[in-house]
Amino acid sequence: MSDQAKDERAPEDIEAVEAETERAEGGVDGDYEALVRLLKENEELKDKALRAAAEMENLRRRTARDVQDARTYAIANFARDMLSVSDNLARALDAIPAEAKAAADAGLKALIEGVDITERAMLSALERHGVKKLDPQGEKFDPNFHQAMFEVPNPDVPANTVVQVVQSGYSIGERVLRPAMVGVSKGGPKAAAEPTEPGPVNEQAEKDA
Repeated sequence: MSDQAKDERAPEDIEAVEAETERAEGGVDGDYEALVRLLKENEELKDKALRAAAEMENLRRRTARDVQDARTYAIANFARDMLSVSDNLARALDAIPAEAKAAADAGLKALIEGVDITERAMLSALERHGVKKLDPQGEKFDPNFHQAMFEVPNPDVPANTVVQVVQSGYSIGERVLRPAMVGVSKGGPKAAAEPTEPGPVNEQAEKDA
């Protein structure tokens, strides 16, 4: 091959080499862009997976809380109705004068004892299912637990102290099943301020509202 022929083909070879180099560089750029795109998609998928996991955990917690609430408060309406029955049994016992109880024959005494046992057994059964009695005699009045029925002037007792319980209250779990109906003192020295904390939910007050 002559030197002239070589010189004639030299530009073509140079162009081919340059074209190959450009293709190689273009391939590298394409691979880099593809890598960047894949990394971005990977981050997006990872973020979606984390969000889905967080949502599932929140759902699990809400479900567990709902199940626990259902177990705790499912009998709330039934327990409230049973308290009315218990109140009637207590009223029946209170309606019998002390003299009549003392002079009662064996039959009447057995009846009185039976009613008393029935009332106590009912309250014990409710307590086993989470129902607790509220007897705030001498405590500071708390609208979350108590319902004031009247005021009693008494300068010797700090104001807003429960001095009489007309009807015992009951709670179930963290909710008030029935607030205690009470009489509170007025006219006495103010009680020392105490830090207040949110009280239990008063379901009956919410229904009345």
